[in-house]
Amino acid sequence: MSNVRTCLWYDGNGHEAAAFYVSLIPGSDVTGEMGRTQSGAPLMVNFHLAGVPYQALNGGPTFTASPAASITVTTEDQDETDRLWAALTSDGGAESRCAWCVDRFGISWQIVPKDLPRYVGGPDPEGARRATEAMMGMTKIDIAALRAAYEG
Repeated sequence: MSNVRTCLWYDGNGHEAAAFYVSLIPGSDVTGEMGRTQSGAPLMVNFHLAGVPYQALNGGPTFTASPAASITVTTEDQDETDRLWAALTSDGGAESRCAWCVDRFGISWQIVPKDLPRYVGGPDPEGARRATEAMMGMTKIDIAALRAAYEG
């Protein structure tokens, strides 16, 4: 059976990124390293985030990450959303709009509370419109504010 994983390109700090990511998300681990760069860093690091396989490639400065691809994490509650958001946007990371942020390694993330679809896609069209409008003005998602907007 085939194995599928996402490969993320880094300029020499992929091993640091992998270690950082697995420290943030329960059920995550580094599963192996392959090869060495001229500086002695691992060429490739295989890791899982909540069971999903990834590979960090220390490929050098040829390519950089783009927000056109992102890692989406569905969070259980506001506390988990806040914790991940703070960690990912610290030390050179940046906030973006509507649940998107970029970590200090240049990788884009979407930190999405599990209840978000209940409000922006709820059965009340006017409530969903209000919740969507509220979301469009947010950086980090505030689920209580979305609920309040939905409920009117």
